[in-house]
Amino acid sequence: MASSAAVRTVTAVVTKTVSAATATATSKTKAPPQGGILEGANPSTYDPKNPIIIFIIQAGIIIIFCRLLHYPLSKLRQPRVIAEVIGGILLGPSVMGHIPGFTAAIFPAAAMPNLALVANLGLMLFLFLVGLEVDLRYLVSNWRIALSVGFASMVVPFGLGCAIAWGLYNQFKGEPGTVSISFGVYMLFIGVAMAITAFPVLCRILTELKLLMTPVGIIVLSAGVGNDVVGWILLALCVALVNAGTGLTALWVLLTCVGYVLFLVYAVRPAFMWVLRRTRSLQDGPSQGVVALTLLIALASAFFTGVIGVHPIFGAFMAGLICPHEGGFAIKVTEKVEDLISTLFLPLYFALSGLDTNLGLLDSGIVWGYVIGVIAVAFSGKFLGAILAARVNGLVWRECFTIGSLMSCKGLVELIVLNIGLQAKILSTRTFTIFVVMALVTTFATTPLTSALYPPWYQKKLEAWKRGEIDWDTGKPLGGHDDISHDSISYEKLESQRIHRLLVYLRLDNMPTLLAFVSLLSGNPQKIAAKTHPLLDPASTLSKGSEESGELNTSIGKPKRPIEAHGVRLLELTERSSSVMKVSEIDAYTAHDPIVNTFRTFGRLHNLAVSGEVTVVPETSFAEILITRAADSGSDFVLLPWSETGSLSEQGVIDNDSVTHKLATASYTSFVHSALENTTCTTGIFINKNFGGTNSMGKERPRPQRTYSGISIHSGLGNPPVAPIADRSHHIFLPFFGGSDDRAALRLVLQLAENTEVTATLVHYEVPDDLFNEAELSLTKIQTPISGVSGGKNATATVSTARNPREHDTAFFAALRASLPADLASRVVFESVASTAPVEDVLERAATEVGQTPKNAGDLVVLGRNVDRRPVSKKRIDGEDAKAVDSGAVAALGVLAERVYQSKVLASVIVVKAGGRSD
Repeated sequence: MASSAAVRTVTAVVTKTVSAATATATSKTKAPPQGGILEGANPSTYDPKNPIIIFIIQAGIIIIFCRLLHYPLSKLRQPRVIAEVIGGILLGPSVMGHIPGFTAAIFPAAAMPNLALVANLGLMLFLFLVGLEVDLRYLVSNWRIALSVGFASMVVPFGLGCAIAWGLYNQFKGEPGTVSISFGVYMLFIGVAMAITAFPVLCRILTELKLLMTPVGIIVLSAGVGNDVVGWILLALCVALVNAGTGLTALWVLLTCVGYVLFLVYAVRPAFMWVLRRTRSLQDGPSQGVVALTLLIALASAFFTGVIGVHPIFGAFMAGLICPHEGGFAIKVTEKVEDLISTLFLPLYFALSGLDTNLGLLDSGIVWGYVIGVIAVAFSGKFLGAILAARVNGLVWRECFTIGSLMSCKGLVELIVLNIGLQAKILSTRTFTIFVVMALVTTFATTPLTSALYPPWYQKKLEAWKRGEIDWDTGKPLGGHDDISHDSISYEKLESQRIHRLLVYLRLDNMPTLLAFVSLLSGNPQKIAAKTHPLLDPASTLSKGSEESGELNTSIGKPKRPIEAHGVRLLELTERSSSVMKVSEIDAYTAHDPIVNTFRTFGRLHNLAVSGEVTVVPETSFAEILITRAADSGSDFVLLPWSETGSLSEQGVIDNDSVTHKLATASYTSFVHSALENTTCTTGIFINKNFGGTNSMGKERPRPQRTYSGISIHSGLGNPPVAPIADRSHHIFLPFFGGSDDRAALRLVLQLAENTEVTATLVHYEVPDDLFNEAELSLTKIQTPISGVSGGKNATATVSTARNPREHDTAFFAALRASLPADLASRVVFESVASTAPVEDVLERAATEVGQTPKNAGDLVVLGRNVDRRPVSKKRIDGEDAKAVDSGAVAALGVLAERVYQSKVLASVIVVKAGGRSD
């Protein structure tokens, strides 16, 4: 019994011990809850083993906050970096840090290294993009003025920065977060911080203000390139001096850095260029493998400069600098990686700058005194240095002031410099905050100050004065310019008002119809004599083959003066760096753009004197740019095609649905409306409907409804060749109601009718007086020039008569009908028709006039815009039809144009808006 009791006691003790040990082991090895918030876990709690959750929260808050701030600031034309830094300041200890528990929950100290790591990786890649963006060809081509402006705008602020560094060094040295350094190193850093210019932000500001191709823009861009490169070199030297233990070590770091730069330029770059040529990356764009190689070069370069004691961003910048710009390679690489960097990485970095900024440390009069002093030194040093250098180079004072204000822009480059100083413990948090405020103020002031100093009207006046066209004080043209003498209201009068200069908005989706229409303006093909082989032509110079002999006896008859046609291709300027880079390389784009070159070649083959250009501007400025180009080139007519997709972008896919509803798109309607309301010369809107037979290849053919099998294979012959157009004729219908728009449309039709392939019907709709407004019936003084011949000399007199505009329009139409030349009389028909329902009558007549020969080259209905004339205004449309015309297209084109296009009339439509020229 005793032994059994002892056994039971021992067993109980062992069991209890084992159970306790098991429970302890189980408690120690218990897995963490896998249900996350479903098991009560707090996602904002930092977990070192799973830091991605808190990082996503931080990144999401920063990106959303910065985007919301950027929207109102963008209306003030401020760069995105302003919103990102202000967002960081608001999220930091200055504002939201005062909310109890906010910083500990969202930005705990333990989680900040991970956020800083991602942000610094983005910074390194961004500096690689900055290197890609810097085109040293600008510096080389404008080296004299770039060197003087860049040198002066660095030396003056550097010197003033060294002066104020003495006070900053003695006032704030020894503050928490700094290391003990000599005044020389501190002075060098402050001087660099004052002298640096934000090249990427500068490009954006110049582009948005349309200054990039002006003398001011070229000078600032060239000086900014040199300023940027020298600034980064000085910064690398400063960081090397801080990190080096002794002066000898700093010298070794500097020599190693110089040797590495030479290695990149003379060893890495030639090898890299060999790879690019071997893979045809310069011609065809970089493949995924080439992009990977390029990024590896950037990372390796950053690694090397980091391990030798210089900041890694310097190596990334140099890697971007050695990448070629030939063939647009730098732009194409930038397009591959820029979105991720600019939308995720950079906001994190600059928001970190804001988080490290504490406005609460600006807590005394002496500190605010240094804030004002640093801002004054930073701005005045750049401003005065650039002004003096620009003035020495012969620029006028206002241009000098503009260059000074632009060169004072600090932007994101300044913030990068300041962050490096904070990380190197050169700056305390207080001095860092002082300089962040300076960077924000100088960057914020750049755009409004430049706009005030160098407005568009002043630019135009200055350009005209430099060309010797105007007197500066009065603004009046120099030299006498005789007014064009006008004949009587007849066909001959139109010679002075016909189209001599034409501006065409070139779009990829409209090129076939544009070329077909422009060819009509070139007139009849010039008769060419049959060619003779040079060896068989006794008049030719066989030994020299001179061009003069080859041009003899090639044409029959006296050639007419060709129309000057200027094509403008517009590309959208976005927030992407690659878009800004395209602006800086616009000359190459203009020379090699296939759309512009197609227009050049076609025009020269069709008796047109042609030129072309590519312009990169924001979509909101498309209309303004076209109007400005037309005014600058003295164009008589602007041709704007209506987009086949209804979108301003040329990237959209053209399909049957988009073509059918192209008038319903708000973006293009707004563009056309803006262009027509602000134009100063006659403008035509071309809305295509199979003009030139362009849709013959695009009609969808019904396919047999069957399934594919091993023996039922599509032959691939779904698009058989289409026969050439045998009938190249065009028929034009013009309804004439009167007014300046209709008179301009009538002049256009008569000029088109000079082409022997064109016939036209011109119908004057005489509507009752009760359909007009009182203003349209009021008497006005009409000046009618009358020409005659007296004594063998031309004599001109002017007769003033009082009649209402309707009578003037009737006389205008009748005079042209009576004076029509014989060669046009067989192709042009004038009619006058009474009408009480003008819109319905026009639609009925158009259905019988055009589209009757579907195999010809396409017919046209030409209309005056007439949005303010009551007979064809929206007020005349009642019932169900009012809903059909209730769209933005009506405001832009007028009711009649919208109704004609939406009807079943098989013809393209041209809507004409008269310019400022009076009849």
